[in-house]
Amino acid sequence: MPDQTFAGAAVPATDGTALSAEDNKLVILARSARARVGAVEGAAVRDQDGRTYAAATVVLPSLVVTALQLAVASAAASGAVRLEAAAVVTEASELDGAGHAAVRDLSNDAPIHVAAPDGSLLGSVTA
Repeated sequence: MPDQTFAGAAVPATDGTALSAEDNKLVILARSARARVGAVEGAAVRDQDGRTYAAATVVLPSLVVTALQLAVASAAASGAVRLEAAAVVTEASELDGAGHAAVRDLSNDAPIHVAAPDGSLLGSVTA
């Protein structure tokens, strides 16, 4: 398989609008996944049926997968064909390109909410 590199996506600053209850749940799940294993990032996605999938970054000698990639992969492996929304909890100032691309593989318009480790919304990427 070819080695793929994706550019990171800038996270626009939040406009102060609160997340919906369903999107806030994604942030909570992402925070929990990150904290459970002390990972760099946690992520969660919601599919077309409202099912949620949460994951944390995996870094092994032979495998590196971002939290968002793993959450999308879990959804796809469970039969999801479209994502409604995603959230990632990170200390980074930019959304990782590979995770962004994975979400876009299943949805061109699903918002990707980016939150700080304390759960405060940093912004949302919609394209």
